[in-house]
Amino acid sequence: MCGRFTLRSPEGRKIDRINWADFQDLVPRYNIAPTQDVLTVVEHEAQREATFLQWGLIPWWSDEPKGVINARVETIEQKPSFKESFQKRRCLILADGFYEWERMGKISQPYYFQMKDRAPFTFAGVWDRWQHDGRVITSCAIITTTANELLAEIHTRMPVILGSESQNLWLNEESRAEDLKDLLLPYPAELMTSHAVSYDVNSTKIDEERLLLPVKPNIGVTLSLF
Repeated sequence: MCGRFTLRSPEGRKIDRINWADFQDLVPRYNIAPTQDVLTVVEHEAQREATFLQWGLIPWWSDEPKGVINARVETIEQKPSFKESFQKRRCLILADGFYEWERMGKISQPYYFQMKDRAPFTFAGVWDRWQHDGRVITSCAIITTTANELLAEIHTRMPVILGSESQNLWLNEESRAEDLKDLLLPYPAELMTSHAVSYDVNSTKIDEERLLLPVKPNIGVTLSLF
């Protein structure tokens, strides 16, 4: 799964037809968590825009605003929660790193993953708009796939990361499902790096740059993820 990630700045992201000038005052985020707003890029009728969506996709047909943060690539075309969004409502979710936990029974050590050159990137996402009794929530989920060799050391899953050459195809409403599925692969492990980080990342109340600092893995306490 992908349960936390970072977005320090949208600068440096080259996404066609998106001008980041309106996001110069974006506050750096070091511990983005489910139910919070995340910066995304969506496209509708060939019009592309950057916008904030709530993390945790709520299907339009749901009776209650209960969201799902991850969509598995293996079932995205079958699951009612994601099937229509995969066909019609895809998005890019901006990030520059993410956290994953190595679990040993009830004990977990958090690790931070990023590109070796620390470059920003985008997750493949899907989105939907839920409306009920005058309340409207537009939300998204991150698509996950099997872990690459780096992630596999601590977890079986990883978020789908799209290279710049794949972004236009992913956003294009005319793209075929079979072509889209070809994009949803593990990102090359040799382009990524990781290190253990503080247990402080487990708290959604802590959102500070120090969370990214490397620490010596020290599995010896039990802490909840959220």
